[in-house]
Amino acid sequence: MSGKRVIALLGRPDAPTDAVEEYCRYLGEALMAEDFELVIERVAWPESGWTRAASALRRRARGWREEWVLVQYTALAWSARGFPLRLPQVLKILKAAGARVGVVFHDVEPFSGKRVIDQLRRGAQLYAMRKALRLSDAAVFTVPMEKISWNKRRPGKGCFIPVGANLPTSGEAGSRKSILTSGTLSVAVFGITGGESGRKEIENIVEAVRFAASRVGNLRLIVLGRNAQSAEAELSKRFRNSAVELHVLGVLSAEDVARSLSDSDVLLFVRGHISTRRGSAIAGIACGLPVVAFEGPETAAPITEAGLALFSPQRKGDLGAVLVRVLEDEHYRTSLAQRSWLAQRQYFSWQAIAARYAEFMRGEK
Repeated sequence: MSGKRVIALLGRPDAPTDAVEEYCRYLGEALMAEDFELVIERVAWPESGWTRAASALRRRARGWREEWVLVQYTALAWSARGFPLRLPQVLKILKAAGARVGVVFHDVEPFSGKRVIDQLRRGAQLYAMRKALRLSDAAVFTVPMEKISWNKRRPGKGCFIPVGANLPTSGEAGSRKSILTSGTLSVAVFGITGGESGRKEIENIVEAVRFAASRVGNLRLIVLGRNAQSAEAELSKRFRNSAVELHVLGVLSAEDVARSLSDSDVLLFVRGHISTRRGSAIAGIACGLPVVAFEGPETAAPITEAGLALFSPQRKGDLGAVLVRVLEDEHYRTSLAQRSWLAQRQYFSWQAIAARYAEFMRGEK
């Protein structure tokens, strides 16, 4: 391959799918058009321990002098329990080798929680993120920098680049949404959070979809992605004897995810507030869907230019009411779909994202 080499450096892989690795693969494909070759490397600390992993990194980093190394940050990638205190050591090794270090903050805020252990974890994450920002030559934030609570002193060092959908999408997916079709309408849910948060999400999904079915008639609910199958029993029980046709698909290939979303009419997103780092929400945008979601601290342009139908979590029944409006009003639904497609093309396509990366990597001296 030709092009200037860039290293994407990852920590511990996630399971059952690794969204950060997929992000790097799609970014690498798009960067080829910008004359960059992205190579994925990992610091294998879970397998070999930190001492051996650091030694191996020193050896490899000798060949990365003057090259960009984009360190992918999530707290759990650099610590099994979310205490990423080894991350600064990784960056110091890269700097000592003469690499140009960029940090991509996929986690832009520390974890929440009220327990003592949560407070300690939050302190460790803030320390690691601030130290990483100081040590890096450049930083990429996946939400607008003015929305980040802890980065007020160095606003000029970072740049904002939204995430893209880890999907093989094309213009056809979005353009099909402008064609009105008859038949059963489909509501898609892409991913459910585990634990207590997931139970609340299931409650919200069931209440809203049952209400919508009572107003618009038969509905098809398609649930796919993480924790979909673990939620299947509860969803099946709650939709029994209803006008909802339930399809639980689980974790699918990227191609099948794109196909399932493109065949749907609306994406229902209740996994927290919508923002430019929510890949599962952006997947709906990439497939030309209206997205029913709620606003939060990170909600800002350009996500607000997509086809969002926002509901208020504080207003009882508002999620169902907003979903009904999208499903009942074909012209409104089509206009939202068109907005999603335009936003995808302008902001969230991998070509647009790669161009932003290329701009800052070429601009550094």
